Amino acid sequence: MQFAKPYQGRFNWVIIWAILLSIFAAARPYLLKQTVDDYLKNHNKEGLLIYVVIMGVVLLLEVIAQFFFTYWANWLGQDIIKDIRDKLFKHITSFKMKYFDNEPVGKLVTRTVSDIESIASIFSQGLFMIVSDILKMIVILGIMLYMNWKLTLIVLLAMPILIYATNIFQKKMKVAFNEVRNEISNLNTFVQERLTGMKIVQLFNREKIEYEKFKEINQKHNKAWLKNILYNSIFFPIADFVSSLTLGAIVWYGGMQILDGATTTTFGDLFTYTMLISMLFNPLRQIADKFNVMQMGIVAAERVFEILETESQIQDKGTIEAKRFEGLISFKEVRFSYLKNEEVLKGIDLNIPSGSTIAIVGSTGAGKSTIINLLNRFYEIDSGSIEVDTTNIKEYTLESLRKQIAVVLQDVFLFADTIYNNITLYDTSITKDQVIESAKKIGVHDFIMSLPNNYDYNVKERGVMLSSGQRQLIAFLRAYVSNPSILILDEATSSIDSYSEELIQNATERITKGRTSIIIAHRLATIMKADTIIVMDKGKIVESGSHSELLRLENGYYKNLYESQFSVSA
Repeated sequence: MQFAKPYQGRFNWVIIWAILLSIFAAARPYLLKQTVDDYLKNHNKEGLLIYVVIMGVVLLLEVIAQFFFTYWANWLGQDIIKDIRDKLFKHITSFKMKYFDNEPVGKLVTRTVSDIESIASIFSQGLFMIVSDILKMIVILGIMLYMNWKLTLIVLLAMPILIYATNIFQKKMKVAFNEVRNEISNLNTFVQERLTGMKIVQLFNREKIEYEKFKEINQKHNKAWLKNILYNSIFFPIADFVSSLTLGAIVWYGGMQILDGATTTTFGDLFTYTMLISMLFNPLRQIADKFNVMQMGIVAAERVFEILETESQIQDKGTIEAKRFEGLISFKEVRFSYLKNEEVLKGIDLNIPSGSTIAIVGSTGAGKSTIINLLNRFYEIDSGSIEVDTTNIKEYTLESLRKQIAVVLQDVFLFADTIYNNITLYDTSITKDQVIESAKKIGVHDFIMSLPNNYDYNVKERGVMLSSGQRQLIAFLRAYVSNPSILILDEATSSIDSYSEELIQNATERITKGRTSIIIAHRLATIMKADTIIVMDKGKIVESGSHSELLRLENGYYKNLYESQFSVSA
């Protein structure tokens, strides 16, 4: 309802159309009573024609009111979910990396797409329809009481049964829909993961195994829906049965009154009541059906707002705009853990001079990549401080800090878009001429020009149309054109062919020149020229120095690593 506030005018009009719809709908049966009692019974053809025309006009007005009510209610619902989806996506993109470490992507896709679509039904098919039906029922009951209170009393005796059944049905349906949404989320998560990892599925001949797992999850989804169907199958026949019994009682009692010569009940009453009972009970019956829609929308809304109310953002309280860094980086007694009481970095002290190139080496899990994650503020440190140009990175605005740091990862992610858009990432300040000039400088231009459509070549999802080496070259160019103050290469030269490696080595020399650079590598051949090599083990810095200095250390970690690598190479 908070999201409906900007559309208050339209919201009010939907309510107005709902009121008019209930009045026009209830007016037709009453006009029928007048027609039967005053004109049909008295053989008044002229009066009959006039009332038939009036009923036609009322019917036309009802159709018009129905159109505007339905159209505006759906229009309002779609605009509201557009706003919610915008806010949700913006909120998700601001989450810490830790949030994505713990939450399946398929679940977030479900929340952003299908769950939000269900919220629209609260307005289009749920809330307003229920309001409209309730208004219609109130007006119809008023007319019934005005016409014949005795016949209306029979109707009122039957209504508590339907209301009670509706209440039980509504509670059962909420539980059922909650289960359905859970199973849809599980299904989406499973499918998303298997489609992303299809190469692994086929490489290890897991098609049958994954198919059996999918069948199991799909069966649970099927069972959840069958509960929903069962409750519908029980409720609606009960509602129809009660409605039919009530109609039979009205016809019997009213017919007896007429046969006994009572003046309080007329043929017009019986005609009208057969219509009014249907118009009274059908909305009550449909309210239960619309409660289904409401329940699904409410369950979906609870899930969406659970994410919207999740506070998992990096605190962006910095006030300093980072225009351009000199590149002096300091880690002071930095401690960090992904999981509580399991420290990954154990009191790191590290000083990186401006414009220098340092390399960080160590075994898997030593904490190398964690250092760059913390420098970019993807995670918050447990204690200590990280400074750039003698200023704590928390004092810089998050956007400006990250704009001055470019990262080339081992696993390069490319969007299903053109090479040009993957390089600029839609940054309008970067022109095509700048991209081409940068590509020529780092030796990537010829490779791009060899592709169909050159810079407009669509690399498809995750860049599958390019080799791993080509994707790395695109990532280097993307980093270079952003003109960062600090450059980070995280295993950027691993798992590539010798030709690409030569290009990347040349690109590395070009883009690291004149800026502070941090290179993380397992292959020591790529970092021998670094000004300083930092050796890490189990979250601590165990050695530091140039390549030649580290080789002179007896039984040194780096020396042993170097000798083992090159002896294998030999």
